[in-house]
Amino acid sequence: MALRHNNSIKRQAILGALCASREHPSAEMLYDALKADYPQLSLGTVYRNLSGFVADGTAVAVASVDGHLRYDGDVSAHGHFICRRCSRVLDVPLSFESRSMYADIEDTFDCTVDSCSLTFTGTCSECRK
Repeated sequence: MALRHNNSIKRQAILGALCASREHPSAEMLYDALKADYPQLSLGTVYRNLSGFVADGTAVAVASVDGHLRYDGDVSAHGHFICRRCSRVLDVPLSFESRSMYADIEDTFDCTVDSCSLTFTGTCSECRK
């Protein structure tokens, strides 16, 4: 029973760190942020939990950046901008007009749209300086 409890605590810690982060962390970034407080935490546990969060809709896998999949705990409708130089991932709010694309797609293809993944790449303002 204690093992389940510890896994639940670790799971909540991983989800809490993901949702609190504005950096769109990788599994490695979350592991590094949590390992001091949870010395029994393994990188495999972080990966398994992130996979579960994505599967159940609690998190989103944003994109692979520098060979590492990055995650977002904000599952509301929005896009992302990825800087090719520094690998920063930024949230891009969707306007009302962008969200109306869902209806246009549903009408055109007689389907139901559940989500959208919109990613822009380029150079962020910090790297442009």
